[in-house]
Parts: sequence; C-alpha cells; structure tokens
Amino acid sequence: MRRFGLIGKNIEYSFSKAFFAEKFKSEEIEDASYENFDLEHITDFPAILDDSIKGLNVTIPYKELIIPYLDKLDQKAKKIGAVNTIKITKKGKLKGYNTDYYGFKKSLVNHLKPHHNKALILGTGGASKAIAYALKSMNINYNYVSRKVSENTAITYHSLSEKDINNHTIIINCTPIGTSPNIEECPKIPYHAITKKHLVFDLIYNPKETTFLKLAKQKNATTINGLKMLELQAKKSWRIWNR
Repeated sequence: MRRFGLIGKNIEYSFSKAFFAEKFKSEEIEDASYENFDLEHITDFPAILDDSIKGLNVTIPYKELIIPYLDKLDQKAKKIGAVNTIKITKKGKLKGYNTDYYGFKKSLVNHLKPHHNKALILGTGGASKAIAYALKSMNINYNYVSRKVSENTAITYHSLSEKDINNHTIIINCTPIGTSPNIEECPKIPYHAITKKHLVFDLIYNPKETTFLKLAKQKNATTINGLKMLELQAKKSWRIWNR
C-alpha cells in the first residue's frame, strides 16, 4: 500500500483527505491511501516517515519550515521559498515542490481583465510567496500587506488607505483569517473602497464564502474562493508523485 498524506497543524478540517479519498474511490485506485499528519511542531516531522510513504502535501504553518528537512528542491520551489508538495524518491530522498502557484495561476487567469495589473497580497507567509511568484509570471505588479513594516512590506493594515485599494484592482487574502470556525472574522482593510473593477480572491475554501468575499461582493467585485486552486494543486501533486 502506497501512503500519502498532509502535514500541518490543526488540519482536521482539511480538504485534501476527502479529495484524495474520493479520487481513489472514483478512479478505483486500490493501492493508495491518504491521511492527515497533524504535527504540533515541525521537529515531529522525521518521526512520521517510513518506507510506505511516497508523497506528502504541506500546509500552514510548515510550508517554509519544512525546507531544511528536504534533500532537494525543485527550481520553482527554490525561487518561491516555500514547499507544499514532497515527493519521496525510489532512493528515499525527499524533494520539495510548489504546486500552489500553479493552482492559483490557473484559477485566476480566466477572470483577468486588462485593468487587473496591480495586486495587494494580504499576508506574508508561505502561501503568499507562491501567489507572488504566480503574479510575477503574469506581469502583475504586487505589494504585500502585513501587520508590520519589513524588508518586503511597506504597507501595513494600519496604513492601508482607500487610495491603496483604488490603485490595486486585485486583492488576495493569503492569511487564515476567516477560516471556519472563525467565519465572522476578516482582514481589516477599507472595504468601502472596493468597486466592481476589483477582483478579490480568498485562498480559504471553508467556508465557501468568507466574510472577506461577502463584503467584496456587496461592492460588486468579482470574487473567487480557494477551492478551484486547491483542486488544481492537488491534481498537480498527484502527477508529481506518480511520474
């Protein structure tokens, strides 16, 4: 039996386990299983590895912290600086990939209009790095929004203005704010400045419509949740594990 799984923290809500269970059933894949590895700390990672595990997905908060535990990184994962897919080779080596950028790009591209040329990325974690890489590949300029000013972040939630919202017609939530069960929460941004010209994307998929997306929809913005992105990145992971 080939074992696959997801490593993260507090991941009982995860999409991946149900997605792969359904995939294995519908495609009559009988030699594979998929499970959650809920790790309290990244240092618990080596203990889960054995010869039966052939591939893993990685989610919050370990997309960057996992890197020192890997033997090799795919070129794109190296450039992004975050990993969400691990392939265990026949020689037992761990190679890191990033399929988040692919899932995001493919789920965004059909919604883009000529005026969608500048984006705000809310959050600076591992997921946001994949989003930045995808935007760059589409020639879309971006700025990070974070709680604190840093090397990569000039805009903070406190300083974020109506003008900033006007100047960035794509807004992407890469934070876990608003994930079930905390569905009333949302990033603190000037929602009143959002217009029908805006494209608002939330990486969260549970709930299907976060408060972040609801508030944007009230301003007639185009809204997209993270479900399609997740499906696309999961399918890409499966292709990597099986090639």
